[in-house]
Amino acid sequence: MTKVRIVAVGRVRGPMADAIDDYEKRARRYFAFTGMEVREETCRGPADVPRVKNEEGERLLARAGGAVQLVALHRGGRMWSSGQFARYLADPVLQAGAGVAFLIGGAFGLAESVIERAAHRVSLSACTLPHELARLAVTEQLYRAGTIMRGEPYHKGALE
Repeated sequence: MTKVRIVAVGRVRGPMADAIDDYEKRARRYFAFTGMEVREETCRGPADVPRVKNEEGERLLARAGGAVQLVALHRGGRMWSSGQFARYLADPVLQAGAGVAFLIGGAFGLAESVIERAAHRVSLSACTLPHELARLAVTEQLYRAGTIMRGEPYHKGALE
């Protein structure tokens, strides 16, 4: 079973937390799944942004673990269809290894060090998304990928 982690900056609160929790439970049917958060850094103004990104980036990398394949969720990344997402997670090399960690940055995005270390850079949208919405989208795609891999009827679209 593929080991999958989502490591995100900041906690999710409110109604979106329930939706994320629901999809995380669903994803556990198909993957050895773990959702984790790292502390959001306080920013003291525009000049402080690089420090914030770097400190959050260090926390993300530490929580992701050393031997996993990293996927940076980054607006400059490549967009994957649901079928591509499923094929990536079904890759025997990924399944046999330590797994994958999807990294979600905070308010200012991911540090360059995180983006550079990532094996893949994936964009969820051409728009900038709040980290809570990005996390919801990724957890839903994990669940969808699991159903695609098992041929279950949840996914109605084509497998491009």
